[in-house]
Amino acid sequence: MRVVLAEDLFLLRDGLVRMLEAYDFEIAAAVESGPELTCALAELAPDVAVVDVRLPPSHTDEGLQCALQARRERPGLPVLVLSQHVEQLYARELLADGTGGVGYLLKDRVFDAEQFIDAVRRVAAGGTAMDPQVIQQLLARRSHTAQPLGRLTPRELEVLELMAQGRSNAAIAAQLVVTERAIAKHTSNIFTKLGLEVSDDDNRRVLAVLAYLDHGSH
Repeated sequence: MRVVLAEDLFLLRDGLVRMLEAYDFEIAAAVESGPELTCALAELAPDVAVVDVRLPPSHTDEGLQCALQARRERPGLPVLVLSQHVEQLYARELLADGTGGVGYLLKDRVFDAEQFIDAVRRVAAGGTAMDPQVIQQLLARRSHTAQPLGRLTPRELEVLELMAQGRSNAAIAAQLVVTERAIAKHTSNIFTKLGLEVSDDDNRRVLAVLAYLDHGSH
């Protein structure tokens, strides 16, 4: 699996390269600036891009803007964003087209290699890897502006948040210590109340939920 990595801090970039290689990823490029990232994504067509939000020369949102532009040129390009903060605008832009794998992890909440590698693999496979704090902010902001979310029960909101993190019904059932059949009923109710089609494709379902939640937040 070929990865383009963008991180301006040498030690962190080198550490990420070593970690990914240890788990059998191929590093197609490891760059430190926005222009380098743009060239790498255009020329190398990686399986997934792992991108720091802030890159030279602007040190603002350079990395993410490069990734978003690459997704416009190559729809569905899997992108995993690394950031110090929750940026709701960025999450909305990433989720807007509802295609391809997307992820948003907060750097200081990645606690072990397995967690990070699982997120990279999930995004590369077309899935979703969202930090729970990102989901909570999307849910909270949406709840102030949209009545449909207010129709959900507390348990349905809990299930929705876990769904949005990319978890399967079986994984949610295990965490909440209930049957998978009970979770299936909750998810069916969630889609009915939110006016969304129920899909057999878990990743598409998650993207649809996130896109819907974020749609009314601005």
